[in-house]
Amino acid sequence: MKTTHRIAVSCVFVAGFFVSEAQPLAKRPNILFAISDDQSYPHASAYGCRGIRTPAFDRVARGGVLFRTCIAGSPGCSPSRASLLTGRYHWMIEHAGTHASKFDSKYKTFPDLLEKAGYWVGYTGKGWGPGNYRDGGFKRNPAGAVFSSRKKNPRIKGISSTDYAANFDDFLKQRPEGKPFCFWLGGHEPHRVFEKGIGLKQGRKLEDADVPTFLPDTPEIRSDILDYYAEIEWFDSHLAMALKQLEEIGELDNTLVIVTSDNGMAFPRAKANCFEFGVHVPLAIMWPSCAKGGREVSDPVGFVDLTATILEAGGVTHPALGQAALAPVGRSLVSLLESGKSGRVEPQRTHVFSGRERHSSSRHNNMTYPQRCLRSDRHIYIRNFKPDRWPAGDPQKFVSPGKLGPMHSSYHDIDACPSLTFLIENREQPEIAKYFHWSVDKRSGEELYDITSDPACLINLALDPTHYKTTQMYRGKMDVYLKKTGDPRALGQGDIWETYRRYSRMRSFPKP
Repeated sequence: MKTTHRIAVSCVFVAGFFVSEAQPLAKRPNILFAISDDQSYPHASAYGCRGIRTPAFDRVARGGVLFRTCIAGSPGCSPSRASLLTGRYHWMIEHAGTHASKFDSKYKTFPDLLEKAGYWVGYTGKGWGPGNYRDGGFKRNPAGAVFSSRKKNPRIKGISSTDYAANFDDFLKQRPEGKPFCFWLGGHEPHRVFEKGIGLKQGRKLEDADVPTFLPDTPEIRSDILDYYAEIEWFDSHLAMALKQLEEIGELDNTLVIVTSDNGMAFPRAKANCFEFGVHVPLAIMWPSCAKGGREVSDPVGFVDLTATILEAGGVTHPALGQAALAPVGRSLVSLLESGKSGRVEPQRTHVFSGRERHSSSRHNNMTYPQRCLRSDRHIYIRNFKPDRWPAGDPQKFVSPGKLGPMHSSYHDIDACPSLTFLIENREQPEIAKYFHWSVDKRSGEELYDITSDPACLINLALDPTHYKTTQMYRGKMDVYLKKTGDPRALGQGDIWETYRRYSRMRSFPKP
């Protein structure tokens, strides 16, 4: 990774970082990184989603670049956020690549690196988590110093009382004079639970909901989606206030603003799955002083690329470059942002990766559901390393020692929600059965979907002989890259994932 040309003039190497002598530290760009919790692409009004208004996200998109193909590090929050913080895919960061585990401090995070290079660093709301960072050697959350003391009653059940915008204001007021800043604005929304019916109460109509074709189009599902929209808008309102604060102090033009989400929507067949609605997330980036606005870009980009972008913009060279075991692997977007171009901008960006291991405690002995996926312009290719396991979790669990609960009560890789309840309760109805089975049934070892015609990922082309060559091509690309980057699953050492401690709630399931 190279340092950006704006600050790489007359550089000297100091303590593992390139620091510019040509420009004062204060001239380096500020960085505002805003990340929601469980929001799928295309759920922002800039993408044309009905029934939702996200003026702040739209402002960033209008003032900079709206990305059409951003793939999260993982379809679950903890490993996805760790991937983003380190610039390494989830299979490259050991424990931190699972959900609710520990985060080893040997994997350097961009907030720490920027802080060492002179930045004022902090976060509010949800940083990295859930998990235990102290057992990994961190003294604070890997997202930075916490600014979350300011509270506000949202008067909506399920929405966090953390006043993100007020905490950002505190952060700005405490910033030492002359320091650029990097702030992580981490919303807890639209994570479950939602206040049931809040979307309708706020004036939305059932017909305003866009129902993905992997879910049944019923009033119950539509209402649940409208509640999800309401939480997205809450987060967006705080982003709007943060942008206004930057504008008022004259810092907006010199701020790199990145807005995204950690993974997809908390609905069946979305979050915790490597399908489109699990890993494809919104992304808008604005940098008024350096990037021409009003553009849309379709290049496939991943979270590891965002890490590289932040470090390059901040003038930081990762101290582990050249060390395969610790170095970031992304490709910075700075040149793309500066290009002024739209559409497909950098042809070398042909595909990105994502994947998962453990999500919730959902199987016997805390077993994972290991997936890796490759997302190109047109296709998503998924490898299920353990197709004998249940992807949403074992259907039945122990409710007390030796006592089994009812069937279909323990799909814990799907967040508890009205949509899941509806599928379970109506699973025997002919018109609902297929949706239930799409969400919970076992899957083949390989999956291939044409997302231009099948964004719901329902037609598995890997089972079609006419798509054999395409499947073979992506299989080869994945095999090469996973081995090159040391994925234990690709090296015959996948059992290591089953040994990583889970710090959150543990459940008990029958032995397979």
